[in-house]
Amino acid sequence: MTGASDPIAIRIDDLTGREIADLLQGHLASAIECSPESAVHALNLDSLRRPDITLWSAWQGDSLAGCGALRELSKAHGEVKSMRTEASHIRQGVAAKLLEHMIAIARERGYERLSLETGNTSDFAAARALYTKHGFAPCPPFDGYVEDGFSVYMTRAIQPIS
Repeated sequence: MTGASDPIAIRIDDLTGREIADLLQGHLASAIECSPESAVHALNLDSLRRPDITLWSAWQGDSLAGCGALRELSKAHGEVKSMRTEASHIRQGVAAKLLEHMIAIARERGYERLSLETGNTSDFAAARALYTKHGFAPCPPFDGYVEDGFSVYMTRAIQPIS
């Protein structure tokens, strides 16, 4: 039986399980509901299977708690994608653990910078607060993104492991 005291285990996900497919479908549906179509940058399951993207899932016992992905933009720059916490695990530190894990992986990979895109409405306030708490600050659009009035772009420097 899974309990709230079970530790959170983070692992690379092969994107074949029903739980992760459902969570990511919910992520995409929520983005579509909260933003105009032109401002939805969430990736579908097939897009997350690209070789430049790694997705991690967070598990508490046998319960999927959340996910997050890291896209390699260049050898020095990564992008945080597909951050989502399962509703029953919200406000339990899942997103913070995933983000901290991805920052550590970015260091290991030698990235000098991590960037992300998120929404600018109140629906995304918790995400923006999480990113700010972890050192991300507003920046101009990057890697082909354009100002659309609905997106916030954020970035932070990473100190690679020497």
